[in-house]
This record gives sequence, C-alpha cells and structure tokens, in this order.
Amino acid sequence: MGSYTASSQSSKLIFRQLFEKESSTYTYLLADVSHPDKPALLIDPVDKTVDRDLSLVKELGLKLIYALNTHVHADHVTGTGLIKTKSPGVKSIISKASGSKADLLVEPGDKVSFGDLFLEVRATPGHTLGCITYVTGDGPDQPQPRMAFTGDALLIRGCGRTDFQVWYSSLQLYKSVHSQIFTLPKDTLIYPAHDYKGFSVSTVEEEMLYNPRLTKNQDHNHVDKHLI
Repeated sequence: MGSYTASSQSSKLIFRQLFEKESSTYTYLLADVSHPDKPALLIDPVDKTVDRDLSLVKELGLKLIYALNTHVHADHVTGTGLIKTKSPGVKSIISKASGSKADLLVEPGDKVSFGDLFLEVRATPGHTLGCITYVTGDGPDQPQPRMAFTGDALLIRGCGRTDFQVWYSSLQLYKSVHSQIFTLPKDTLIYPAHDYKGFSVSTVEEEMLYNPRLTKNQDHNHVDKHLI
C-alpha cells in the first residue's frame, strides 16, 4: 500500500519519506542516529500503513517516541491510535488549537525534541483552525537545509481546501503561510502531507515563485476553497 519515495541521512538525522497510495498521504520518519537511544518520530502516520512504518523503525534500530499529526485529517484515518496500541510508550502529539485529544498538545513556539534534534511548532491555520507546521531546528548542530513539514497548509504548487470551518479561512491560510513558512530560509525543504501530481519535495523559494494559490497579492488573493 505504501512505498519508499525518498531518503537522506546526515551525521545526525536519518530521514524517510513514506507514501500511502489510497489517500496520497506522505508520512515522515525522523530520528537522531547520533544519540545512544536513536530516538525517532513519525509525522502524519496513516492507519493502513502502521505495520510498514513500525517494521521500518525496527529494521533501522530506532526507538519510536512520538507520533505527530499536523492537523485533524478529513481524508484518512490517522495511525496514531494504532501505533500507541502496538508500541506502548509512544506519545501522540497534535496542536492544542485542533480541539483533538493527544498525550501532548503543542502550541506555537513549542519544541518537540528527539535526542539532540528538535522540531519547532508553527501555527499555520486556514485548512483547519488547528493546522501546524513542524520545522527542523535552526543552529549549527541541526540538519541543514532546514525542513518544513507543512501538512495541508502548503502543498507543492497548491494548498489545502479552506471550506471546512470558517468563511475567512482562505485569507487566514494566505497570511499564515506567508508569515510562518515563506519567512524561512529560501532553501528550506517543503514536505507536504499530500501530493497528487507525483511531486515529493519543494523549497520555500520555489513555492514563493510558482505556487499559483499563494503568490498573488493578499488584497487580490483567491485561494481556491475546494482544492482538496
């Protein structure tokens, strides 16, 4: 059901991008392999591919400590609950603004640490009120270039639909992407929760230049509320 689509490894970070075909969802595995425990986390796991993901964690000799969601998903069932059942001790994470339940409810500015690495939490509402983007840390001891896991807020050449919750969500999405993602270094890698056109990664610079939904002037912005 899923396949390995990309991988990279630095002296500290091991990274895997995984794909679930039915919902076209990306799940991301990150771990600090320089730490004795090799702590790892999964971002946006899908219930149908939990066994695959946990098998990979085991094969790589990692210790899964967190299962994170960027938002409450409408197009698939999150794998977080199943992961907690199969791997006791793993803690679930979602934004406090989502109104959902999890072991840890995070807010903008919080850090999710795994070993000596961390993810920074940024609020990117619009697709849903509780959408957040996880960004790898800034600093000489953190992976470079930085990586932003944008959920449905920012897709490659697109964005998430904005008709789920409130009428002003299109403007809210535009503002949050521009203030929280487009202010990152231009070489920051963009990893979305979905792709339907065969793309796997982009950059802040590319999306600032070529994203047709988010490059218009704010006063004339028309984010399509029925994109996803």
